[in-house]
Amino acid sequence: QVQLVESGGGLVQAGGSLRLSCAASGRIFSFNTMGWYRQVPGKQRELVAVMTSGGSSNYADSVKGRFTISRDSAKNTVYLQMNSLKSEDTAVYYCYCNEYTIPPHTYWGQGTQVTVSS
Repeated sequence: QVQLVESGGGLVQAGGSLRLSCAASGRIFSFNTMGWYRQVPGKQRELVAVMTSGGSSNYADSVKGRFTISRDSAKNTVYLQMNSLKSEDTAVYYCYCNEYTIPPHTYWGQGTQVTVSS
């Protein structure tokens, strides 16, 4: 069973930076996607940034140029460097892992709060 544990959330002023980390425990299938989603109350969870095990990444338009996703495959860890934070980035950020198995397996972290004060 895969477990995802996030860290690095917190309170930051607008224009500041935070770095989120997500470590996956357990055995993960080699071919997978890991990344980050976020959710605010009353809204659907939305993609922030994801990266495949092959190194391809995808970002939400709202974070392009400000956020950078990276992975350490040896440690089964994914990071999200968030720069130039805005108040609209305030949300609970969830780590995500999808294994390309048959059937596919999807895992979520417990979430970490990011609050950006203006």
